[in-house]
Amino acid sequence: MWGRILSRAIAVLLLAAQVSRLPAQHPVTAPAHRLKLAHTYSIVAYDSATGDLGVAVQSKFPNVGGIVPWGRAGIGAVATQSLGNTAYGERGLDLIAQGATAEAALRTVMRTDTMLQDRQVGVVDARGRAASFTGTATFDWAGGRVGARAGGGNVQGGKGQVIVGRGYSAQANIMVSDQTVKNLAESFERSRGHLADRLMAALKAGQAGGGDKRGMQSAALLVVRKGGGYLGANDRFVDIRVYDAVDPIAELERLLALHKLHFFPSEARDLLPITPAIVSRLEPILLAEPAGQPEKWLARPQRSATATFLEALRNFMYWENYDVRVRMDGKIDRVVLEDVLRKRRR
Repeated sequence: MWGRILSRAIAVLLLAAQVSRLPAQHPVTAPAHRLKLAHTYSIVAYDSATGDLGVAVQSKFPNVGGIVPWGRAGIGAVATQSLGNTAYGERGLDLIAQGATAEAALRTVMRTDTMLQDRQVGVVDARGRAASFTGTATFDWAGGRVGARAGGGNVQGGKGQVIVGRGYSAQANIMVSDQTVKNLAESFERSRGHLADRLMAALKAGQAGGGDKRGMQSAALLVVRKGGGYLGANDRFVDIRVYDAVDPIAELERLLALHKLHFFPSEARDLLPITPAIVSRLEPILLAEPAGQPEKWLARPQRSATATFLEALRNFMYWENYDVRVRMDGKIDRVVLEDVLRKRRR
């Protein structure tokens, strides 16, 4: 009996000795870093009319929106890609907030980057100053463009270069050719309107230039504006991510249209007086909905924009998630009206 106990004890000790020689669990050895490269094209830009700052990006990489785009209202925006390094987003924006230019912030973070030549970064600050860097170890085609400082045209840069300019920074790696970055830059220069729309147009133009050699997988659009988030509670004016899709740009465009409907405030040109004709189109809806609920928005017809009608319309609009376009001044947003009627024509 004692022999068996002794044998078991020796076996346990031997096993413990073997386990102690196994590699430690932390840190886990990472796979070859090239497996983690976010082969990507992006544009980072500033809107001088509104002060908006934003990033648009597409990649053959899942959830590129969780890696590449960074922005802070009134401060700047950053795209960090190839082998993304969050320090360019976090510390870079901190440095700009402390008074650094886009270029100075970029160069400061570069000085402490131990894998610098694997990086690709674009930065724009809230005064429109832009800078871009492409490391020498990024896959071809790789490079960037920034808006010319004097306006009109752009400046191109290749591997190992920091290029500086104004308005925007476009960059890409593992592209079919330099046409993608050329298209990004020229599309942005030509476009007008909301920054989100201009970035979306640039992204589509970039893909038309060939895009990633391996195809498409994810995309993202970020625009920051002071108080531009939901009911003014934060700065995320647009924050949309397509994690994985056959055509992520088409999906991003669809989601942007949905976001504009539900989160963009009304524009003065879209406000319509609620005439009896408009009441006649909305009242049957308010008398019949909410579906499946015993109490409806309206208990009886009003035939004009009475206080009772306006209260019912307000409650209906909150129910239907038109929160930021709700009004009580006798007007209705044309965009909402068209959407309400379109959905009920099905």
